[in-house]
Amino acid sequence: MAKKVKWGIIGLGNIARNFVKDLALVNDAQIYAAASRNLDKAKGFAEEYKIPNAYGSYKELLECKEVDVVYIATPHTSHCELSIMAMEHGKHVLCEKPMGINRAEVEKMLAAAKQNKVFLMEALWSRFNPSIKKAKQLIDNGEIGPLAYIHADFAFYALDRDLKGRVLNPELAGGSLLDIGIYPIFLAYLLLGKPDQILSSSNFHDNGTEIQTSMIFKYPKAQAILYSGFTSHSEMKAEISGERGTIYIPTRWHEAQGYTVERNGEKEDFSIPTTGRGYYYEIKEVHDCLEQGKLESSQWSHSNSLDLITLMDTVRKQNGIAFPFEE
Repeated sequence: MAKKVKWGIIGLGNIARNFVKDLALVNDAQIYAAASRNLDKAKGFAEEYKIPNAYGSYKELLECKEVDVVYIATPHTSHCELSIMAMEHGKHVLCEKPMGINRAEVEKMLAAAKQNKVFLMEALWSRFNPSIKKAKQLIDNGEIGPLAYIHADFAFYALDRDLKGRVLNPELAGGSLLDIGIYPIFLAYLLLGKPDQILSSSNFHDNGTEIQTSMIFKYPKAQAILYSGFTSHSEMKAEISGERGTIYIPTRWHEAQGYTVERNGEKEDFSIPTTGRGYYYEIKEVHDCLEQGKLESSQWSHSNSLDLITLMDTVRKQNGIAFPFEE
């Protein structure tokens, strides 16, 4: 029997809960340790998910020699620091998106990965979603002709949330762009690459947090219309149109369970239910890379993460989206 990959989880919020449930579906994975700054919380989480080790500090988990890979699911502001700390302890890292707050942080993280010769990947789970991978394959194969138009949005109402919480707190790099705007930007980048020009506009909360951003990515022969917001719900569908057809990814497209292809006025639906919630696929990618001795994924590489954060930095600069700790 192959040796199991032992995972440690840092940051025990809702994303970590969903992730751990999917981790249990991966045969060669073992959930070995969980860490929180609150030992009781770590113990409760470990008991709930049958995790053998619970720690009241992140450092203790990183000093656990049995842990192979660390999944970092803390708020954005600590991604860089904790990833680097983990890599300096010789751990491979899967870091929740966005990898860093800005390009400078991501560059530091990539340098640490190189220096410590460990695997590092941004946990952009949508990249590994089977429906999104299939849509990209169809586009790359020319099934709908050269791309001309993409529309993707991601929004939910969040103005009633605690202003000290992660979503609306500038001190925690809150705002729609880094939290959910990253998904539409990712889709445009995945299918069309880096745009020649970005046009964007943002609205802000009274406390300075960006809560609505619209973007147009301009390409030589295509445009992508992208949106993220906390001021209302949106359909959260993706439309990808080429000269000879269109691919539709239905509501909550970032965790798609299928897609529709329209050509010559006829639509055909395809169902591809995910295993678990869908984190399963990025976990499998980490395992495949480790088995092959790779220090980065070819499907979502270090340069891809750098490009993505650079696009978000551009939108931030255009609209004056700044965080207090950056000034």
